Parts: sequence; C-alpha cells; structure tokens
Amino acid sequence: MKRYLPLFSLAAMAVSALAQDQVLFNGKDLTGWEGNPSLWSVKDGVIRGETQPVADNPKRGDLKHNTFLVWKAGTVKDFEFHVKYRISSDSGNSGIQYRSAVVQQGEHGPIVSGYQADFEAGKTYSGILYEERGRGILAKRGEKVTIKAEPENPAKHKVEVTGSVGVSQEIQDGIHEKDWNEYVVIARGNHLEHFINGKKTVDVTDEHEKGAKEGILAFQIHAGPPMVVEFKDVVLRALK
Repeated sequence: MKRYLPLFSLAAMAVSALAQDQVLFNGKDLTGWEGNPSLWSVKDGVIRGETQPVADNPKRGDLKHNTFLVWKAGTVKDFEFHVKYRISSDSGNSGIQYRSAVVQQGEHGPIVSGYQADFEAGKTYSGILYEERGRGILAKRGEKVTIKAEPENPAKHKVEVTGSVGVSQEIQDGIHEKDWNEYVVIARGNHLEHFINGKKTVDVTDEHEKGAKEGILAFQIHAGPPMVVEFKDVVLRALK
C-alpha cells in the first residue's frame, strides 16, 4: 500500500512552516471561506457546520439542498490535503469537495458539484468517492477502480473494479464514532486516493472526459436530519 507522509498534527506545528504547505484555517474565524453564516461558524477553535434548530433560528435544520463552506483563496490541481473531522451528532452526512465548482447560490448557501471524499455518522459511505451533482458513486470503500467511457456512448461512464485496497468493514472499524478522524486526499493527474486514519479507502483512476483536473475545495452539510460536523487542522500541500 502506498503510504502518505503525515503533514500535520497538534504535536508537530512546525510542519505548517514548510513553504509548500498551506494552512487553510486560522483557528479563529472563517477568513478565506464562504458559506451560510447561520450554518457555519468557528467554536472552540474548530470549524462547525450545524443544522440543529435553535431558539432564534427554529428552521435552521430545514434545508432544501446540500450546502457548503467554500475555500475562496484559490483552486487545487495536484495536491495532498489533510483535515481532521468529527460528526458529533447521532446522524449526518458530510464530505470534502475537491476539484469542484460552485454551480449556484442556493437558498441555504453555495451549491457545489464535483469530486467528494464522503463521510457520515453511519457505516456505509465514509471513505468513498462520490461525485456531487455528477456521476454519483465512483468508488465504494475498499475498491480500486478505473473509470472509463462507455464504448457505445462516450459521454456516459462505466466503473471497472480492478482490485482492492482493503476490506470495507475493517476500514470502517478504524473510524472513530463521534470523535476526531484524519482524512487525507491525494490527487495527482487522474489518480485519486482517499485515506482515513492512515488506511487507504479508495484508489481511483478517472479516464473519463468528465474527470476534473482543477477546482475548488469545500466542506459539505447534507440536507436531512439535524447534524453537527466539525473540522480542524486543515492543511494543503501542492504537488509538482
């Protein structure tokens, strides 16, 4: 299995001083980020996305669409991205958008399409590659896949499972419920890899014409039951 280098930990703050590493969250406020301020905030030094109703906003959880917190300082091409995440609610679904695009401003904030490193409070989707508002699930947890054009209709895609990067249940067993986990995404050319807590969850080669080579980063709040998702230690390393 390919191993990534640990770029960031609270015990090793000096890593962020490397010229090629970029810390995307200052730990104080949402400078450099854009999202619905009634849903996204900074509390106790972490980014917090929350749809649980409160007294002054009883309809906060009544989302009509998925919404996002978008990093506004640039786009990403080939990169290694590290973040720690936690879903502290009993339910909820979220994800890390990368090489994505804002397609419109919705009622509840930005609406984004593109690659998503998925995670949830449940047991099925954490670690998968999903394409928001696009081709749907492109790799299930534990899969090594190649995405190709359908011969009879190149605009359509097909997913070929070419191998395994691990047992789905064993990867899930290593994910901490209601506690912090480290998610790493590595994208180089058309090769995409996800890791959670050091375990590779998917390995994808996207040969289809719809495969994005550049785009934005964002965090997701999913429409549905009220949820709380948190992020910290957000670090980007550009790859050459």
